[in-house]
Amino acid sequence: MQREGSAFNGLGVVMLKELADHLTSIRFIILELIVMLIAVGTVYVASQQIKDTVAEDPFLFLKFFTTSQEPLPSFIFWLSLLVPVMSIGLAFDSVNGEYNRRTLSRILSQPIYRDALLFGKFLGALMTLAIALVVLWLLVMGLGLLFIGIPPGGEEVARAFVFLLVTIVYAGVWLALALLFSIVFRSAATAALATLGLWLFFYVIWPVLAGELSQIIVPPDPRYAALGLQTPGTVVLEQFLARLSPSTLFGEIVVALLDPTTRALGPIYLSQLQGAVLGAPLPLGASVLIAWPQIVGLVAATIILFVIGYVAFQRQEVRA
Repeated sequence: MQREGSAFNGLGVVMLKELADHLTSIRFIILELIVMLIAVGTVYVASQQIKDTVAEDPFLFLKFFTTSQEPLPSFIFWLSLLVPVMSIGLAFDSVNGEYNRRTLSRILSQPIYRDALLFGKFLGALMTLAIALVVLWLLVMGLGLLFIGIPPGGEEVARAFVFLLVTIVYAGVWLALALLFSIVFRSAATAALATLGLWLFFYVIWPVLAGELSQIIVPPDPRYAALGLQTPGTVVLEQFLARLSPSTLFGEIVVALLDPTTRALGPIYLSQLQGAVLGAPLPLGASVLIAWPQIVGLVAATIILFVIGYVAFQRQEVRA
């Protein structure tokens, strides 16, 4: 019981110390300012288009997240791009930085255990990202209300809030990956480059590679090609491979939550359309059920990456 109490106290100390360090670091402030400037720009541009459809769309506020206008992409695009960068920027030197400063042995000589140290670093960085994303979410909702002058409905707020929670989980995936590489590599630069390289691979290259691999493994059927259709087996395999990327999972969750008319995230069969009115919005619970496998996938990826890092950190030798 004494060890559990000490570990718990150490967890709180490390988490609050990491939270304070992140919130006051120049690195985080610069990233947050960039994201906020982009949010203001994209919401303002979206509001110019939304004003023309005030009486037509019952889910007006959700358009602030998804509407784009050339040459500026949508807010979702920037969020999916910058959230991993912010996560990696907070954690790529969490552990190896302590090694390089020769402070890790001093920390562990205190009544702070390794598990408390690692959990505290992860939770402190995740709480920092959560605070930043909540502020950003409130900023978008507030600017939307300011620009169009119409308050959001309860369904819109609920969908936007679930989207916020999913974004925090998405940030946790890249945070856990950066923390893992911070444990594996003693050089902070190597850990940062490895994490950024893997993120770019999954974000840019893997979706294209998944399509090519699926056509090699399950060649397209000429009978479907003659009708201008895709082979079902090829499509299913391509989606399975693409969903190995956290970016793909996050994108599909966004579609299900912010577009209430979405009824499936894969091939749509006639059985799914029975009794349905095409174009009719789904309730929030139905949209969450559609995206539930993807949400579970993001949570599972975060847990797996953190456990791998935890095991690696427990086996490392710490010398004074």
